Order: sequence, then C-alpha cells, then structure tokens
Amino acid sequence: MRFFYSICLMNVITLAELSADLDKIVDQIIEAGIPMEVIWKSHKIKITLADYTPKLERLTKRTGVINGDPEDIVHCDWLQMLQSPS
Repeated sequence: MRFFYSICLMNVITLAELSADLDKIVDQIIEAGIPMEVIWKSHKIKITLADYTPKLERLTKRTGVINGDPEDIVHCDWLQMLQSPS
C-alpha cells in the first residue's frame, strides 16, 4: 500500500514511481481530484486536472450557412452528384 500512502499523505512521488504506475496514478488523480507532484532532477512538476470543454461545445452557432432548404441535402442522390462531371 505504499502507492496509496504516497498519494493520500504526501502527494509527492519520484519519476521512477510515476513511470512504474502511470495509469494507476492518473486514475487516482482523476477520481480524487487531488494534484500530484513529481520530483525529477531537483524540480517539482505538478500534475493536475485541467478544465476541459469538448470541441463541439465550444463551437458558435452560425445562422444562414445553408443556402436553400436543408431537406434538399438530406434527400440528395450523392452517388449521382459525385459521378457527374462538374
């Protein structure tokens, strides 16, 4: 239980410990939401959860993009359009 002890009490691990149990450490950071500090070459590196918004939620709504009736696109014969020369 050394791994659990280091996360709960110290929140500081070495790079060797991180590389040995990377998936477990990242899972525990995500579940608990507690940042982890990694010591490497006398530097502290902090791993934390970042605010993330999916790309589709960041899109702005644009009106008037389709010229015409949107139903025409749904019922279009795409094979015929792709085979006919422009």
